[in-house]
Amino acid sequence: MRELAIRAINAARQFGASYVDVRVMERTTEGIEVKNGRVEGVSSGTSSGFNVRVIVNGAWGFASSARMDNAEAERIARQAVQIARASALVSGEAVRLSELPPQKGSYRTPMRIDPFTVPLNQKVQLLLDADAAMRSVDGVAITSAMMEYSRERKFFASSEGSEIEQELFDTGAAISATAVDPESNELQTRSYPNSFGRQAGTTGYEFIEAMDLVNHGARIGEEAVRLLAAPQCPSGVTTIILDGPQTALQVHESCGHPIELDRVLGYEAGFVGKSFLTTDKLNSNYRYGSDVVNLTADATIPGALGTFGWDDEGVPAQRTPIVSQGIFSGYLMSRDTAPLIGLSSNGCVRADGWNRLPMIRMTNVSLEPGTWKLDDLIADTSDGLYMSINKSWSIDDRRLNFQFGVELAYEIKNGKLGRLYKNATYTGITPQFWGSCDAVCSQDEWTVWGTPNCGKGEPMQVMRTGHGAAPARFRNVQVGVGRWS
Repeated sequence: MRELAIRAINAARQFGASYVDVRVMERTTEGIEVKNGRVEGVSSGTSSGFNVRVIVNGAWGFASSARMDNAEAERIARQAVQIARASALVSGEAVRLSELPPQKGSYRTPMRIDPFTVPLNQKVQLLLDADAAMRSVDGVAITSAMMEYSRERKFFASSEGSEIEQELFDTGAAISATAVDPESNELQTRSYPNSFGRQAGTTGYEFIEAMDLVNHGARIGEEAVRLLAAPQCPSGVTTIILDGPQTALQVHESCGHPIELDRVLGYEAGFVGKSFLTTDKLNSNYRYGSDVVNLTADATIPGALGTFGWDDEGVPAQRTPIVSQGIFSGYLMSRDTAPLIGLSSNGCVRADGWNRLPMIRMTNVSLEPGTWKLDDLIADTSDGLYMSINKSWSIDDRRLNFQFGVELAYEIKNGKLGRLYKNATYTGITPQFWGSCDAVCSQDEWTVWGTPNCGKGEPMQVMRTGHGAAPARFRNVQVGVGRWS
């Protein structure tokens, strides 16, 4: 890897590049899917290649290849320089990079059990057992269980003297049960530990073992069946408590995406839109939320899905305050966007493969824990709803107006959980919604939830991000269908 990268850097410099970086990467992924008591599929694949990114005459050029030899390194370097020269013909501000001392080192995901060393039949049996636990519940019609794990080896080098080796693992799993009413054809689904993908982390197979999938199977099956008979969630303005996974998704959609500086500057508007958090709001005491809302972007949290040693520009992983006591205070930045607002990159650039340009991506964007215990928070709520695990979401292209649906909700009356409701939804406007947050549960209730399927860019890149969250309470929230004057 190193010889290839150095040859490409030297060639690009000879061809006229003022800056060069090279990523050589190999990613291996395995997945197992079980559905309705049968193995649906076992997949395994490896992708490897390298890319060269250059600056020539103040413009970027990028090229990549799956063929890794010295002649190809020189050819791709030349191609990247040619693309940069062509890009420089278009008028625009010249690229400036924030300062970065040469980085040297290596990083490997800490773990106890390498998931690739666990026998395949053992992993398959775990999913079959979880699936059987769900199917043991009368009324459950569809069951699924899955796991996926990957290993990413990459070498980064730059013309500034950086040389970095990393070996990153991510591991995760999920189960879901769907109940169907044969008369109405209504269906209801319950998921564990999260919906839309898998709960995952940068760790080993011990992460899957700790989920205890089998012992949660019957519970989520029973809840799916109970939802069929539950009443529709009523509409109105009320207090809501979001559980940890739903709070994490709320953070991802209404906090994580709006703070991506390329989106703010309009450099990246495809697929995910722009942002309401324009640069005039930074350092202006802009109130993003209430005093109990503290958000950070932290790529150093052990085991979290957005954790690494260095980003794909060679910037060290770090922790950045995003919202402090409700006041907006920071963005996710790259080396070429940070100087545009007088700052330096905070290490938030990644690519999902060797043939993709690295771009600003969330690391672990988290709502910091508060002081409440969940039982005390419910007891302190006289009237409202407790809402659990995402079912649907919709948010506008500036990340302001949103609506989320959850798999289930419980009525809260006089500080106690009451009736089960189905098809519960809530709506809001991002700053007002976070401004209505008056309580966040403590570290004991706090978990870093993984989002392994965050999409961004054209062509779309799928990235792995993390979101620390605990149950949180929000006042005066519209649930169900609103009435507008």
